[in-house]
Amino acid sequence: MKWSAAWLCLLFAAVLGSALGVVYSKYQNRKLFIELQALQTRRDEMSVEWGRLQLEQSTWAAHGRIETIAAQRLRMQLPAFDSIVTVQP
Repeated sequence: MKWSAAWLCLLFAAVLGSALGVVYSKYQNRKLFIELQALQTRRDEMSVEWGRLQLEQSTWAAHGRIETIAAQRLRMQLPAFDSIVTVQP
């Protein structure tokens, strides 16, 4: 009788430890899944922002815009055809 009670206590402790391990594992899984979803949301937001920044950069770097600013602010203009000198090596 003494050994069967000891085995019963040992099995109970093993089952209890296993159950606690499963609960902890599920908790960690949920916690990491929530973190993953938050990171994926952040990634999507950053991807949208990157697209906006690329569009803004292409707008700022457009040739027509640069030519207009050069003409207005710097008073630059295309040279006359007869004043262009080609340098040969």
